[in-house]
Amino acid sequence: MAAQRRNLMQSHQSWTDDLPLCEMCGVGTATNCVYGSDGKGSQIHPNEDGHLRFRGEDGCFLYGVFNGYDGSRVASFASQCLTAELLLGQLNSSHSDSDVRRILTQAFDVVEKSYFETIDDALAEKANLSNYLLPHNELSSQGQKVQERLKELELEVSGGATAVVALILNDKLYIASVGTNRALLCKSSSDGQNQVLQIGRPHNTENEEELQRLAALGVDPARVRQAGLISGQSSTRRLGDYRVKFNYNDIDLLSVAKGKPVISEPEIHGVQSLENVTGFLLLMSEGLINALESAHGPEQANQEIVAMVAAELALQNSLEAVAQSVVERIKRLHHDVYVSGRQRATFCSRHEDMTLLIRTLDYPLAEGGTPTNPSGRIYPVSVPYSNSLSTSKTSVMLSLVMPSQNTLTNGTNTASTLEEGTPTPGSQSPTATLQSTNTQTQSSSSSSGDGSLFRQRGSQAAQPDETGRVPPYIDFTQFYRLWGSDHSEGGGLGPQ
Repeated sequence: MAAQRRNLMQSHQSWTDDLPLCEMCGVGTATNCVYGSDGKGSQIHPNEDGHLRFRGEDGCFLYGVFNGYDGSRVASFASQCLTAELLLGQLNSSHSDSDVRRILTQAFDVVEKSYFETIDDALAEKANLSNYLLPHNELSSQGQKVQERLKELELEVSGGATAVVALILNDKLYIASVGTNRALLCKSSSDGQNQVLQIGRPHNTENEEELQRLAALGVDPARVRQAGLISGQSSTRRLGDYRVKFNYNDIDLLSVAKGKPVISEPEIHGVQSLENVTGFLLLMSEGLINALESAHGPEQANQEIVAMVAAELALQNSLEAVAQSVVERIKRLHHDVYVSGRQRATFCSRHEDMTLLIRTLDYPLAEGGTPTNPSGRIYPVSVPYSNSLSTSKTSVMLSLVMPSQNTLTNGTNTASTLEEGTPTPGSQSPTATLQSTNTQTQSSSSSSGDGSLFRQRGSQAAQPDETGRVPPYIDFTQFYRLWGSDHSEGGGLGPQ
């Protein structure tokens, strides 16, 4: 069996190729990035996240987001193996809540053991070569070859992953969590308000229950809290990572542990009844959470991302597009805070891979794509807004109204709080939203710059003239002058 698993990992074949994907789910992703002094980003390593979204038999659905590190092997293996352990006949509608919890826990245990079976041979070779180097000269030709091989083996066996998995069975939601990913359940009421519930807490070095678990093994919780990281990661539960599973006594922080301190056992949260629930479920990788919290702080991160999702759901009829738009929006917010030089810019010099999975629960998408109004289609452009005198978190959405039937009508912007301005299903309002505690507003095409291209407008929206046009509020005079100086023979450019 171990040989079969190794062969599967080395090929493009999957245990779950024949399982149908869930069509009520969308996934958005973004790769890691580090910013230079000029604000330009570059990718540090290949994407290490993974996800799953399958529809099983008997009304069973399985979703998961995996945050890999030091390679994507564990995340990729876990997403395949966990699906095979849960959706190939193991679960059915006759199972009780306790049965489901037991099967989920057993599935994670099988994933952990099965993964280490796939690297058993590599770990054994690594141990033998390490023992060979002890009595031999490392600088000799043979010693250098051994060292090169040890580096190759380390790349092959290193790495781990955290996971958050959602199982829906009999209209009940079960969340299984290992590590620092996050699950949010949003329930929408009849009046359009969104109730946000974070299911579970991250297993990290700030989690009091996890610190107590480590203390029971003899590990000093104060040292763990102060260090913040265990072997390079903040998670106290993770899949894979042989260094903290087998060699933890060689790690100073864990050297006195009387048992395995970093575990793969999931915390099972449930049962959330989904009967008559309208809303959506969000599964997020740690990279997405950290990017948003780095940019805006952790206080309102859950509410912010739910508002973003609700806004995109009201505008688009593709869940894939909704999820990707939200990820891109967070990525842009993170970048713009960095280049702004504001108070939180020091926290935003880089971000890790980001994954967002959205599963709707009887929640309507926009009909026919982007909502329309009598004057044309609305294309939302979300940009962060900042006042140099304030560090408050803000987000501006501008309505760009495309003309139809040879007329141009002005879109309007309204200022409101996050709760008041979030688009809700069925809303046909073309107005945009402004989330801010600051009363000063400014229209801008990006979060940086002084907005000098934009003419000052009165507090009242400009009204169309007799031709159906509105006065321009973007001054291109300087652009035309510069273009004319470089293209003096071209002629004809500019307003006629």
